[in-house]
Amino acid sequence: MTPENTEKQPVTYKEYSTEYLVSAVEAILFSIGESVSVDRLAKALEMEIKKLSKQMEEVLAIYNQSDRGIKMVELENAYQLCTRNEYYDVLTKVVCTPKKPNLTDVLLETLSIVAYKQPITRPEIEAIRGVSCAHAINKLMEYGLVDEVGRLDAPGRPILFGTTEEFLRSFGVASTEELPMISPDKIEDFKKEAQEEANEITLGLDNES
Repeated sequence: MTPENTEKQPVTYKEYSTEYLVSAVEAILFSIGESVSVDRLAKALEMEIKKLSKQMEEVLAIYNQSDRGIKMVELENAYQLCTRNEYYDVLTKVVCTPKKPNLTDVLLETLSIVAYKQPITRPEIEAIRGVSCAHAINKLMEYGLVDEVGRLDAPGRPILFGTTEEFLRSFGVASTEELPMISPDKIEDFKKEAQEEANEITLGLDNES
């Protein structure tokens, strides 16, 4: 009786032309309707992840140079089909206008801190702003721009917050690395504005009493 061969067989990866990948990836993204990670694409196409990641640079360039009404975007090692901004007005005539988040100065400041300092806890955000940010964090989570990304390995295991794919889509960047640099002076401005905000709230409460 011949013993069974228990050795793992080497994985054979497939290779495709960039032209084929343009159509294949488009079909996958269109069918799923949301962002798809490069790992998931590679598994579907039976390709090596590194090889696919490299070829996706060409796929994006070719796909987005056409006059299609949609574009292919990269969102931190994931890809998605999105409507081109120039056709937004046309779309609103046939579909309901999406509700856009109303980002106040407070929300924008809080979102900026999360974006540049993530992952970050609420106490750390409040230390930078100088005031409570519970309402701001809840609103940003409601808008899908911020989410819980884990817990800090410290007493009490506080929740860590980070930005989402919706944040990247909303601000037109592929990753947080593409965000412009922020100066230390801007952080000081955040603290000053937050203190003014706190003073206004205190003054309002005093006037009511």
